[in-house]
Amino acid sequence: MRSLRMAPPLPLVFLLMTAGAFGAEGSVKYNQQEICALKGSTVFMNGTFTHPEGLTVTKTFWVIDPIPGVEPTDLSKDPDYSSRVGFLTDEQKRFSLKLSDVMKKDEHWFCFRIITNEEKARWTGVPGVQLRVTELHVEAPEEVTEGQTADLTCKTTCSLTDPKFIWYKNGRPLTTKTIKNNQLHLQTVSSEDTGSYSCAVGGSQHLSSTAHSLRVRYPPKRVSVSISPSGEIVEGSSVTLTCRSDGNPPVKIFSWFKGSTSVGEGKTYSIPNIRSEDSGEYTCQSQNDHGERRSTAVQINVLYPPKRVSVSISPSGEIVEGSSVTLTCSSDGNPPVKNYTWYKEGGTSPVGSGHSYSIINITADHTGLYYCEAQNDHGALNGTVMVTVKSRW
Repeated sequence: MRSLRMAPPLPLVFLLMTAGAFGAEGSVKYNQQEICALKGSTVFMNGTFTHPEGLTVTKTFWVIDPIPGVEPTDLSKDPDYSSRVGFLTDEQKRFSLKLSDVMKKDEHWFCFRIITNEEKARWTGVPGVQLRVTELHVEAPEEVTEGQTADLTCKTTCSLTDPKFIWYKNGRPLTTKTIKNNQLHLQTVSSEDTGSYSCAVGGSQHLSSTAHSLRVRYPPKRVSVSISPSGEIVEGSSVTLTCRSDGNPPVKIFSWFKGSTSVGEGKTYSIPNIRSEDSGEYTCQSQNDHGERRSTAVQINVLYPPKRVSVSISPSGEIVEGSSVTLTCSSDGNPPVKNYTWYKEGGTSPVGSGHSYSIINITADHTGLYYCEAQNDHGALNGTVMVTVKSRW
């Protein structure tokens, strides 16, 4: 006999003996008349018995669904149960059955059988303990819209004894959600609640339910724009902007804006042969059935060589011998031009450098065409001006 723990006593149910007699009648009392067990769990059935004086109990065992007039089979000798049952009977006439790895096909009436030294004094406590077997099942909507409430229910086909329900999301226990009895209550559903939910009962966490997938419908989120190729964008190259977003249902409508001006549709927006005028802030707006959201702006900065190089003379008007003149070079370029070189027509060497070139006490020899060469990392361009010096006389 294996030593088994006894379950806490519950209100006794008296069952009369069904066969045999020897003086006063005996009795079998079960602690529980019905047990609801999880598939795969271990259950205990307990009780006490009495027998008439003068008889000696020679054997006790458990049987299922006894039939009057037919000698029942000892469960410990039944191939379906021999490896899964253990019996205990002690001197205080207490008995117990331990049944491991409970299966759905174990749904029977389990009865305690007593054999004595008197052939006609044999008893079976009927109807016995009815075993019901259940699995956990999550009942919940397949889809819910963000902002709504949702209740997930852990269902059983019979009533477990004082169960403490535990909920899991994607295999991890939920500790921050509202759990009441066998329900998980999601007060205000968000996209983060999307996942696979299962439930279990405390003490039998390894016997959790099959997972239930909850999908949440929500407007676009995390809208972002990427630029390809990455790095510097030089005038004349091609650039593609790609919009990415998260939404359920998936986003299929994408709109592109430069500043507040609509410039295109689709998940990608391409600019072939990009120009300096294409520089600016670009955003993507994503839209599905539940709303729309715009990305943060990305800046396109187109690099280009100097353009529109011009030279001004100060002071303006006639240039007279002996006066002073300053030539100033202006240009447009990205990055801005910082290298300016000055030449006079007919000469091979520079006559000056810098944004301005000054001639002090000018003479007639300074008359001529002057060049300003503006240069940045992407090229150079010249601007010209004619300097004419008049004689003081």
